[in-house]
Amino acid sequence: MISDDRVRIAFQLATDLREPHWPDPERPQQLHLDVMVDDIESATSQAIALGAKRLPGDGADFRVFEDPAGHPFCLVFEV
Repeated sequence: MISDDRVRIAFQLATDLREPHWPDPERPQQLHLDVMVDDIESATSQAIALGAKRLPGDGADFRVFEDPAGHPFCLVFEV
């Protein structure tokens, strides 16, 4: 039995994927994840160590990244 408090996300390979170039509307994102974190500095270091790259567009309570395949995501934290 799966607990109701767990989140699951599944991915699949898209062989003809055109890499997104955020925020270019000609090459839009296919999915955007906001990941809630308690410690933004630690989460930033971990994301970069896993291959993420910082993107422009940070806000007061989030930082913008792209994964190694070019998909944008945000780390969100309380200010």
